[in-house]
Amino acid sequence: MSKQKRCTYKVGFKLEVIKYAKEHGNRAAERHFGPPPSEKMIREWRKQEDQLQKLDKSKQTLRGHAAKWPELEVDIKEWITHHRENGFSVSTKMIMNKARLIAVEKGIQDFTGSPSWCYRFMKRSGLAMRTKTKIAQKMPNEYEEKILSFHKFVIDARKKNQFELSQIGNMDEVPLTFDVPSNRTVDHKGAKTITVKTSGHEKTHYTLVLSCCADGTKLPPMLIFKRKTFPKEAIPRGVVVHVHDKGWMDEKGMRLWIEKVWSKRPGGLLKKPSLLVLDQFRAHIADTTKKNFKEVKTHLAVIPGGLTSQLQPLDVSINKPFKVFMREEWNKWMAAGNHDLTPTGRMKRPTITQVCEWVKTSWDSVKDEIIVDSFKKCGISNALDGTEDDTVCYMKIQVPAPVVTKVLLVIVRI
Repeated sequence: MSKQKRCTYKVGFKLEVIKYAKEHGNRAAERHFGPPPSEKMIREWRKQEDQLQKLDKSKQTLRGHAAKWPELEVDIKEWITHHRENGFSVSTKMIMNKARLIAVEKGIQDFTGSPSWCYRFMKRSGLAMRTKTKIAQKMPNEYEEKILSFHKFVIDARKKNQFELSQIGNMDEVPLTFDVPSNRTVDHKGAKTITVKTSGHEKTHYTLVLSCCADGTKLPPMLIFKRKTFPKEAIPRGVVVHVHDKGWMDEKGMRLWIEKVWSKRPGGLLKKPSLLVLDQFRAHIADTTKKNFKEVKTHLAVIPGGLTSQLQPLDVSINKPFKVFMREEWNKWMAAGNHDLTPTGRMKRPTITQVCEWVKTSWDSVKDEIIVDSFKKCGISNALDGTEDDTVCYMKIQVPAPVVTKVLLVIVRI
């Protein structure tokens, strides 16, 4: 039996059917206009007549189930409206958490605040996610040959040196700002202007250095702040802080990272042979940096230019969830209020201590499984016997010609 297709009806049509049914009866209206609509549907429409008369005749409304907790939804919608009027970003996760708190305050026992409830609530309330578009990275010419050449280099190095998974790592610099506003927020449908309130420091940059290993190990993050003197604020344990005139990574910063982070990884003090995947940033491949890595028995696998979005584990699957957690920490701080103000009345930016705590909490929140899978997607830690070659993902490549193709990357073994 084929599944019956569901139909939708505008308010004007429903009122026309109701008028006919009041004069000739529900069954006659069914014969005249349907089926569908069926007699049962017409009976329900007649019960809703007063509501339908108040609505836009060209819209399709009253199609879903009524709210089970209407008072809760009124409160949560007021909370969202208040946050948006003040420019704060609102995520669906924030809505669910706030709704659970309101349910506890109201003594509602059977409310779970599930994602499906959130979706239905937003639909009933005329809310939607608003976002910016993203421009894809342009791939270099002969990208397939470069990817295969990189895979061959990694496989040859692994066969020759027999690296343990815990000794295969990836490091990357992530530019961040003291304000981490979201490009997406829940707001009313049709709103012409979408604003997100910040402390005014969304352009004040610092550099975060993240690193991890193919077995899921997360190494301590290093933050590089744009200043000349080391901050006097308390630095949380498990975080390394460095200062630079421009807030960038340089050869001195690389030496510090090798000493404080890479050399202290599990197996680092024993100077076990290791493989580190890096991009072509100048400080990564400087002669002094290569010399420092050689002293700790680390082999470098340098990603070809323009291919970090395909071959760098941190870029492929790890940085995105980390930034989501960072944004959640910033949203909590913004929503908490009670911020310090400058003499001119402007909100002060988050302190270095707070930023370090956000980074540490967010980095700890990234699941180890995501890191393990990301190395395999990039073809770096797959089993050498070929049994895990199918984990290398299909990747959409934007080529110079106006055609987007899907390329299955194959690991070449010799």
